[in-house]
Amino acid sequence: MKIGGLQKVSLIDYPGLICAIIFLQECNFKCPYCHNPELVDPQLFHPCIKENDVLDFLNMRKGKLDAVTITGGEPTIQDKLPAFIKQIRKMGFAVKMDTNGSQPQVIKTLLDGKLLDYIAMDIKAPLAKYDNIVRVPVNADSIEESIKLILKTKIPYEFRTTIVESQLEENDILQIAKLISGANHYVLQKFVPVKVLDKKFLNEKSYSDEKLQKIKNRLEPQIPSVTIR
Repeated sequence: MKIGGLQKVSLIDYPGLICAIIFLQECNFKCPYCHNPELVDPQLFHPCIKENDVLDFLNMRKGKLDAVTITGGEPTIQDKLPAFIKQIRKMGFAVKMDTNGSQPQVIKTLLDGKLLDYIAMDIKAPLAKYDNIVRVPVNADSIEESIKLILKTKIPYEFRTTIVESQLEENDILQIAKLISGANHYVLQKFVPVKVLDKKFLNEKSYSDEKLQKIKNRLEPQIPSVTIR
C-alpha cells in the first residue's frame, strides 16, 4: 500500500466514532482545488509509511479507537486495498472509505464483501462538466454506476461536493442533486483556500454562507439531510 500519511486520531471524520485516518498516495483526478496536493502530485510525494508500521499502530490502539477512515488521493486505484481493509477489520475496527467514484468495480467488491461500514463519495460536478473540473478525461458511466451502488447499499453513506464559486454555479449543484436522486444525505463542503494543487486557486473562494443556505433550502425537499460543512 502506498501510504502517504497517518492521522492518529480524529473526532470528526467518522460520524459518531473516534477514528484514525490513513491517507493513501496517488489520485487519478487532478482537481485544482484539492486540499491534499502532497497525495496527488508525484513531485510532492514524501516517502511512504510502511504498511506494517500502520497496522502495528492500529493493533496498539484497540479499545481506544473505534474506526479507521481510508482516504487519499484515491484509495480505489490501489490493488491491495481489499486485503488491507480485511487486516484492519480483523482488529475489530469499523472502516470508512472516501472515494471519487471512478472505480465502481472496486466499490462493488468492497460492498459485496462487507468490507466497509461507511462510504463517502465526492461528486465533483454535473457529468457534463466533470472533465473540466477534475482536469482529466472521466468515464461518466463509471461515476453513475458508483452512485447507483452506493444508493443501494445498506451501510451509512454520504455524497458531498466541494463548492468553488468559479467552478460550480447554483444550477450545477441542483443538477448534482438530480444525479443522486434518492440519496438520504448530501454534504455541501465550503472550499477553503489554504492548500491546493493549483496555486492559482489560493485566490478562489466558496459561496457565501447565505447562498449555501439558500441552496440547502432548495435541496431539502429532494434530499432528507443536507449539511453545510
